Amino acid sequence: GIDMNDQKMDRRTAIKRTLNTGLTAGAIASFPSFILPALAQGEVLVPFSDMPADYRRGPARPGASHFLDTRMISDFYTDNTDFYVVQHYGQPEVDLDSYRLKITGLVENEREYTLAGLQAMSQFRINAGFECGGNNTARFQGLIGNADWGGVRLRDILNECGVKPEGKEVVFFGADTGVEAIPNRDTEVEQSFARSLPVADAMNEANIIALQMNGEALPQGHGHPARLVVPGHYGVSNVKWLMQIHIQDRRYMGRFMGRDYVTLKKEMVGGQERWVENSVTKMQLKSAIVRITRLNNQHKITGFVLNDGTPLRNVEIKIDDSTWQEATIDPRSTQYSWKLFTMNWTAPPGEHTLVSRVTDINGNVQLTAEEVPEKASRWENYAQFPRTITI
Repeated sequence: GIDMNDQKMDRRTAIKRTLNTGLTAGAIASFPSFILPALAQGEVLVPFSDMPADYRRGPARPGASHFLDTRMISDFYTDNTDFYVVQHYGQPEVDLDSYRLKITGLVENEREYTLAGLQAMSQFRINAGFECGGNNTARFQGLIGNADWGGVRLRDILNECGVKPEGKEVVFFGADTGVEAIPNRDTEVEQSFARSLPVADAMNEANIIALQMNGEALPQGHGHPARLVVPGHYGVSNVKWLMQIHIQDRRYMGRFMGRDYVTLKKEMVGGQERWVENSVTKMQLKSAIVRITRLNNQHKITGFVLNDGTPLRNVEIKIDDSTWQEATIDPRSTQYSWKLFTMNWTAPPGEHTLVSRVTDINGNVQLTAEEVPEKASRWENYAQFPRTITI
């Protein structure tokens, strides 16, 4: 339980204990404000009018998918117990004693690494935030998280094994498996979750075989003992429970590259309008307002930005029909982290509409819903996200 009188308890401990006791978000909301993330003395969360009054998402449960209540985002790092979780074939328990990461295919030396072997290699850390390729407004952008990942550079392992010149594609297989029905055949086959990268992309120095998340061993739901993290990519690229890395001379066409997590959108192709399929890979330029708080008569607007790592020019907020105003980006932001932004607002009473947009250094501006290409699939939802609130 939580001792309500223990005001000295640090917030992370309070949140961890709250989540671990399995309390509903409703119960959390009724706690004194010191337990809510980083609310100053007297600061209160102001409800959005575009959210149901009883909007709740329960605490993370072992083995289940999970998304954040984005109104609670206030820390640069997402607590491991609250970072979003999606999986397609369950969450396998990997035996650590027999664990081997196999490197196979078009390499000079096929190798196997034990967990101790990976831990003994040169380690590095990188901040990377990402969202699920299917994140959207219905969950108020809750399939999201930002963490400090620690582990081994993917490039170091590929270089140690020596990718052959004819190697073109690097395939990453997880321990999670499922049965897939074959279309038009009365047949089912077992498949491992897998994703791939072209060799040139795999060699990016930011890619990490992560063994740690926010300074702790990788949690079970996040791929214990080892997962791939491809900074700047949607979450689907970040294969959990990583078991095998295979280098081949052709494109990998597994379900999660060739058939699922494929964006189908209208584009002009040489002057012809066509429906174009793209594998969900690099994150599109996106921002969203997720939280509004009030302290005395001053309101504070908070949101996040995610993209593929291209540096940003600015983030702006528009309130009702006013001009765009520049927001302040959290100075802890790094190339591949999420960028939390804030803006103070002296809000007059009444109903208000607020929206953010982000611009990168190349002049690309986050599109409005009307400007986003027509799309038949549910992936890559990056349009500006207007919010409403009553003061």
